[in-house]
Amino acid sequence: MSLADTVTIAARNAWALTFGSGIEAPVPTPATILWDQPHRQLRRFERAEGDAAEADSPVLLVPPLAAPATCFDLRPDQSLARFLLEIGRSPYVVDYGEITFADRRMGFEDWIDDILPEAVLRTSADRDGRAVDLVGWSLGGTLALLTAAAHAELPIRSVTAVGSPLDYDRMTGVPQLRAVAKLTGGRGTSTVIRAAGGVPATLTRIGYKVTAWDRELTRPWFVASNIARTEALAKMESIDRFMAEMPGYPGRFYGQLWGRFILNNDIGRGVVRLGERRIELANVTAPVLLVGGPSDVITPARAVEGGVRLLTGAAMVRYETAPGSHLGILAAPTARDTTWSYLEKFLAETS
Repeated sequence: MSLADTVTIAARNAWALTFGSGIEAPVPTPATILWDQPHRQLRRFERAEGDAAEADSPVLLVPPLAAPATCFDLRPDQSLARFLLEIGRSPYVVDYGEITFADRRMGFEDWIDDILPEAVLRTSADRDGRAVDLVGWSLGGTLALLTAAAHAELPIRSVTAVGSPLDYDRMTGVPQLRAVAKLTGGRGTSTVIRAAGGVPATLTRIGYKVTAWDRELTRPWFVASNIARTEALAKMESIDRFMAEMPGYPGRFYGQLWGRFILNNDIGRGVVRLGERRIELANVTAPVLLVGGPSDVITPARAVEGGVRLLTGAAMVRYETAPGSHLGILAAPTARDTTWSYLEKFLAETS
């Protein structure tokens, strides 16, 4: 590329970032809405002409709370949804949408007993009653496993959990949080969250940025040194867009997460207590794939690997690792050769 071309591209990119609409407009994978109710929109991703023929099983993508469903479809080359279409699978996604103060009474039960079971049944029905492969990222994987454990009657063929916290004793910063919580008996945080009706979207976005402080700190230098590299800037922009769309947590849900998971580590002991109810991970009978990231600072790989000793009733449990950040193990360019490749092989074997 000539110097003149480089200068032209750099000037165009600088204008797009500063005054324009951005480097690259979003190009979501085409999808059809099958069900559209609050916090439970179900979409089926559609394949383009020439893509592989549909396989016999649908794959339901399960996002976590406090993250948009676009985590599975960031960009055309960073889209697990597109990859699944390419290999002949039929991907669906359940989208929770915005979480507001009006949703403050929603808890884990709403997802485990209502939202996810309904999404599984509707996905299965759309594919003539075939069993569904669940693929969850972060807390979405935890919710998928708890749903499978609580509802043996659901047509779930397998569960994949990517970067999913399954042992909070191994989570970064949790011992320190517990030490602080002892001073108030754990009531300080829960009281504030109840008063606010949950964790506002703004706080979840700030929290995510804090975990990626090095990215935020070096951002100006990254932009300056890559101003003529449109692809690099487009990838950066897709992450910025993802972070800007992060919703919040309902008050009751976060209260349960704080009390039962962070403080008491129910999930790490294999039995989650919701009131008088007990949900045991050992009741998951479907094959399970767990993927952890050694460089993941939000959910360390060891917290994901903890699920291996808990899922004693599963037909098979496989644990793999992938490079990258918490989002990176799911959607970085390297994910195609690691996480996505593991998933492709796992789905083929469980078929």
